Amino acid sequence: MTNVSTRKPATGFIFITLVLSIVGFGLLIPVMPRLIKQFEGGDFTTGSYALGWIVSSYALMQFVCSPILGALSDRFGRRSIILIATAGSAIDYMIMAWAPSLGWFFVARIIAGSTAGVLATANAYIADVTPPEKRAQSFGLMGAAFGIGFIIGPVAGGLLGQYSLRLPFIVAAGCAAANWLYGYFVLPESLAPENRRPFEWKRANPIGALYALKRFPAVLGLVECYFTLTVAQVMLQTTWALYTEKRYGWNPLQIGLSLMFVGLATGMVQGTLVKRIVPKLGDTRAVIVGLCIAIVSYIGYGLAPFGWALYVVVCIGCFAGIAQPALQAYVTKHIPSNEQGAVQGVFAGLASLAAIPAPFIASHSFGWAIAPERSFHLPGIAFFESAALSALGLYLAIRSFRRDAARA
Repeated sequence: MTNVSTRKPATGFIFITLVLSIVGFGLLIPVMPRLIKQFEGGDFTTGSYALGWIVSSYALMQFVCSPILGALSDRFGRRSIILIATAGSAIDYMIMAWAPSLGWFFVARIIAGSTAGVLATANAYIADVTPPEKRAQSFGLMGAAFGIGFIIGPVAGGLLGQYSLRLPFIVAAGCAAANWLYGYFVLPESLAPENRRPFEWKRANPIGALYALKRFPAVLGLVECYFTLTVAQVMLQTTWALYTEKRYGWNPLQIGLSLMFVGLATGMVQGTLVKRIVPKLGDTRAVIVGLCIAIVSYIGYGLAPFGWALYVVVCIGCFAGIAQPALQAYVTKHIPSNEQGAVQGVFAGLASLAAIPAPFIASHSFGWAIAPERSFHLPGIAFFESAALSALGLYLAIRSFRRDAARA
């Protein structure tokens, strides 16, 4: 067998890693809210509250640990961190597969959050092996990996969930184990020894890592924007299954099929159109256009009177996907090669910080809006809140770009 160190790093390797990771995660989306609701006696309101707390516990641990993993990847390389992250996912899924009570879900999610470093490390991997002018295209390809993962994962989870709500967790553990084996035997290292830097605790904690960003004003200016956008996205993700089950009566398979469609649309845009659209618009304009589309889409999700209307909104909303790779490309162009891992770890930490209040806000808003004592039910309330946050993110992005242009 060829030694991994002799292979040339390429985006294809990390693409497969992300596909396997997202397939495992996607398997759980159609069934996890329903299983939690089952633990809570089948009540939508209390089930949504419990879901929010569980997702927030994962995000809290990810916030604390992501900068540590990012800094470690700058010291020891990307491959070892990917192995740690995939092992943590496998343990997480197996615990949830056999959990006898809701408390075990918290244990599993804490383990997973502590080792959740695949996304940040994958972004740093791409920055290692891709020239600056092609990074938006490569980050778009990573978005396509998410799309493929969501094509396969949720619909498979919905199908398996028809037989048992526990079965998707077992299959997800298998995906994580396969990902670990792939990383161990196949995935090459991307960070050259001369580009590594010593591990420093002041950069390996959430507060210290954020403080270190002060040296990069262009990046620091986008922190607020990134935070608000991530809150909006997590609120949508948290309530999608609950919302579609409550409002349209969808079962796990129908939820999985809807997410498969999201994956197809996202993969098409990010895998084929980003490389054409972003260079023509430029990074800054692509971010602005993408955010405007996101605002319209969130409102559309909340207003859709019938389940089929969500598919129409998805066809429009998938074009909002040009914003993220353009934003990532903009950030990486302002960061030295030996600090890409730390900065990506900071942004992953920010995503985790945003994901601490987001599930709580979304689930409690949803539970409040559908409570029996309400005279007027508004199950799409979290989507309207996401639209407002995206509008705030748009304002912050424009302000940041203008300040950066003034400094140039």
